[in-house]
Amino acid sequence: MPHETGRRVLEVEARAILNLIPRLGESFDRAVAALTACRGRVVTTGMGKSGIVCKKIAATLASTGTPALFLHPAEATHGDLGMLMSGDVVLALSNSGETGELIGLLPTIKRLGVPLISFVGHTGSTLAKNSDVVLDVSVDQEACRFGLAPTASTTAALALGDALAVAVSEKKGFRLEDFARLHPGGRLGKKLTFVKDLMHAGAQVPRVTMEASMQEVIYEMSRKGLGITSVTDLNGGLVGVISDGDLRRLLERDRETVLSKKAGECMTKDPVTISESELATSALNLLEQRKITSLMVTDEGGGLVGVIHLHDLWGTEMF
Repeated sequence: MPHETGRRVLEVEARAILNLIPRLGESFDRAVAALTACRGRVVTTGMGKSGIVCKKIAATLASTGTPALFLHPAEATHGDLGMLMSGDVVLALSNSGETGELIGLLPTIKRLGVPLISFVGHTGSTLAKNSDVVLDVSVDQEACRFGLAPTASTTAALALGDALAVAVSEKKGFRLEDFARLHPGGRLGKKLTFVKDLMHAGAQVPRVTMEASMQEVIYEMSRKGLGITSVTDLNGGLVGVISDGDLRRLLERDRETVLSKKAGECMTKDPVTISESELATSALNLLEQRKITSLMVTDEGGGLVGVIHLHDLWGTEMF
């Protein structure tokens, strides 16, 4: 039955990945150290299916903070070797370790003094013998019934590439903010948007002084349409906020005299704020934790620069 074939393939490939785990040790650590110390680019290279895996590894490295590109080994000998320069690190993939196009690159790699890391299925191969770091990605069997089509071997190499990329990113101290900077587009980019990109700023920020009347407060809140206003001192510093919820509670307690009071008498002091450099996800979490609908946004010096509303976050369709 087809589903039985599918299960067998997944079992073979899962074993191939699990068998890599006990092999990770000093060589893996050296590979991570070499990639972390790289001051140029990580140049991945491989033929056929290995080349496709190389492209994915390069993409994962680049998206996690390590500049990387793919060099086709056959094209390299027809002019693309100019992509390789001193300061780079080469990551080569070959199950046999004898791929002619890769072996042909060894003299140039040696001449440039570029470190060479190899993923091989045969650690006694020519490629392995000429590498600075060798990672064994050999598998007991391929998943195809003839044992020929690269399946388990490419899966193992791909998984090891992911392990290497993640270990390097952690070694470099790669942060969520860095990830957001490298992924500005699509749904992922929206999820990692910064507060400063979504907040209301400038004239859109509702503001009243401590001496403003409550009539002025109500007018400012209505005019800006955010259900809240900041309250500032004479220097423009944030000292409090008044929300529509605050207004309702004030009217319930003291309907007769509330309109004769000043903003400074009615405000909530020391309001919850968030930095403009925080991620939008952090703003949403804070709003939900505090059960409020708006946050005043501050700059690095603590100055008021904006306001972000719950609807601003929902409207991005990022959660």
